[in-house]
Amino acid sequence: MKKTNKAKKKKKTHIPLRMNLLFFVVFLLFSVLILRLGFVQIVSGENYKREVEKTEDVTVDNPVPRGKIIDRYNRVVVDNEPLNSVTYTRLSTTKAQDKLEVAEKLSKMIKFSDKDLKKVTERDKKDFWILKHPEEAQKKVSAVEIKKLSNAEVYKLQLERVTDKEIKSVEKDLPLILIYSRMNAGYAMTQQSVKNQNVSNSEYAVVSEHLDELPGVETTTYWQRKNLYGQTLRSILGDVTSPSEGLPREQLDYFLSHGYSRNDQVGKSYIEQQYESMLIGQKAKVKNVTDKSGQVKETKTVFDGERGHDIVLTVDIQLQKVLDDVVTQKLIEYKTAKAGTQYLDRAFIVLMDPNTGDILAMVGKKYNKKTGKIDDYALGNINSAYEMGSAVKGATSLAGLDSGAISQYTRFPDTALKFRGTPPKKSSHSPYSAPNVREALEVSSNVFMWRTVIAIGNGHYGYDQPLHIDSNILSTMRNYYSQFGLGVKTGIDLPNETIGYRANKPPLGNVIDIGIGQLDTYTPLQMAQYISTIANNGYRMQPHIVKEIRTPSDNPDEQGELVYASQPTVLNRIVMSQKNIDVIKEGMRRVVVGTHGTSAKYYTGQYSRYSGLRNIVAAKTGTAETFVYGTGKANPPEVRNSTYVGFAPYNNPQIAFAAVAPAAYTPGYDNGLSKEIANEALYQYFKLRSEGQQKLEDANSNPGNELDSKPDPAGTTSTDTAGN
Repeated sequence: MKKTNKAKKKKKTHIPLRMNLLFFVVFLLFSVLILRLGFVQIVSGENYKREVEKTEDVTVDNPVPRGKIIDRYNRVVVDNEPLNSVTYTRLSTTKAQDKLEVAEKLSKMIKFSDKDLKKVTERDKKDFWILKHPEEAQKKVSAVEIKKLSNAEVYKLQLERVTDKEIKSVEKDLPLILIYSRMNAGYAMTQQSVKNQNVSNSEYAVVSEHLDELPGVETTTYWQRKNLYGQTLRSILGDVTSPSEGLPREQLDYFLSHGYSRNDQVGKSYIEQQYESMLIGQKAKVKNVTDKSGQVKETKTVFDGERGHDIVLTVDIQLQKVLDDVVTQKLIEYKTAKAGTQYLDRAFIVLMDPNTGDILAMVGKKYNKKTGKIDDYALGNINSAYEMGSAVKGATSLAGLDSGAISQYTRFPDTALKFRGTPPKKSSHSPYSAPNVREALEVSSNVFMWRTVIAIGNGHYGYDQPLHIDSNILSTMRNYYSQFGLGVKTGIDLPNETIGYRANKPPLGNVIDIGIGQLDTYTPLQMAQYISTIANNGYRMQPHIVKEIRTPSDNPDEQGELVYASQPTVLNRIVMSQKNIDVIKEGMRRVVVGTHGTSAKYYTGQYSRYSGLRNIVAAKTGTAETFVYGTGKANPPEVRNSTYVGFAPYNNPQIAFAAVAPAAYTPGYDNGLSKEIANEALYQYFKLRSEGQQKLEDANSNPGNELDSKPDPAGTTSTDTAGN
């Protein structure tokens, strides 16, 4: 009994010792923890506080309006139309379900047309189905496949295995799918357009009122390009991509390296594309201050942005619009009321300042067989080429004079030529039995030009004998023609200019047809440059359609600071002497006022409206025999191209013109389409310029040529509107 009590007493003495040891250890641990907390708070507290409060600055670029395109008299041609827009900017930390929640709310506030909903792709529907059915989507891929494949490859398999039935099940949610897909486009922290077309004021207001419930959503302004003159010069002005198109895929890397976002609008053709770097402007910069979780705490505007530079055209848009209507009306008139015009579907007129190269108007119209309407085809002046016929005879004659093959006194009998194995070749009419070069131009003698080409090629002609001529005659003639801009690029400041077609090894009997414009093809602009070169006494001027580039101006009545101004550029000086050039100009004058001039009748009688012009115009007509291909007929139909080129006033040219009407009529018929277009163009040009009108009136009072004419009926009533 005593032993038991002693053992218990001994055990009791051990328990407090263990407890004390445990308490001591706990005390030490708490002491270390307190010391550590004290160290953290006192020594490193500020550092941790800064880390917790750490923010990140993310700068976002927002688009600004593109620069305007204006005409030479400061009339706005292309502007920016402000439209209501709903946009979304997602954060790098935004989850798919968060975006879906925002999209669901937006789908109840904004509506889309059927046309918009048709833009929802099958891929969009599959993505949406997977988002809404994650567990079912997961089951579409086996565990074995998941182990072997990357996440991207697994998702690709899921997309492929979404069934047609499952796709159809989400089609009731098309507006939601469209919104979600647009929100998910592009990069994080980049503004995406959710809806920028036909956003009603009520939609705009409702979304604006609920922005606090729609993180990342903004109501802002979308700038849409607007052509203030409709289809006038449309094909030359070019287009810009839509937000849904974004950057062109083939130029994606280029634009991204220059600071563009994937959904930015950029010029995709002609002037809009050619001058993209000037038109694009400087984006507004907004700094989003985010916390560590990616939530935006503050938004600051760093730079308000600046719209793009203004492009000033050489074109007089008022004149361009008038001539658009002229060519359109003439096409319709000739298609409906003239015989032999079944293949006529286009016409062109170029007005160019021969002294500077300024393009004052460049009109092209084309009949659309599908719609029955007349479309803008101004672009055809530089990228389509045709046989121009006798209009090139001024260059042929100058080549003959310069080479010494002929002189201004040379006369050739205007009788048919007959080469062995070929039909006779003759002029269309021969009022002169043996014309000199001036008379040959007046009556458009084919025989004179053929004999000139033979003489240039050191050949000789014998009736019903083979043609003997230098084998390099085509190269020789083309070298001469190129001095005028025929068969070579004009150098205009637009892309995709064609040089036309050069016949390759034509039959020997047809070689000399190059001298009458029946072999190679040329563009309407080349014809305008060619005639300008004669008009200004031998200087081939580079044509240009952009006159200046200026900084943006907020005052519509003032232009911004000058950044660039085009200067008259001489591409080359033709080798011909002034004496010979004068001979050709005299011959072209006779075309209009000569007794047998091929265009003389287009200034009298029913054309008396243009009688005043007759006193100041020098010109050359052209008719080319050619064929219409692509009709499906075994034998291509034969047609006639009609051309008319010239300049005015004759003594001091300020305007050169080239009118071209391909397939104007079929054999057996005739019409003056190109002459009527050109004369109406000149009439409107002088009518719109007071100084030009004064010259016209002066010419009427003092003709100074072989024939008298009546005053221009419009001479006393026209007013100057060019600068208004």
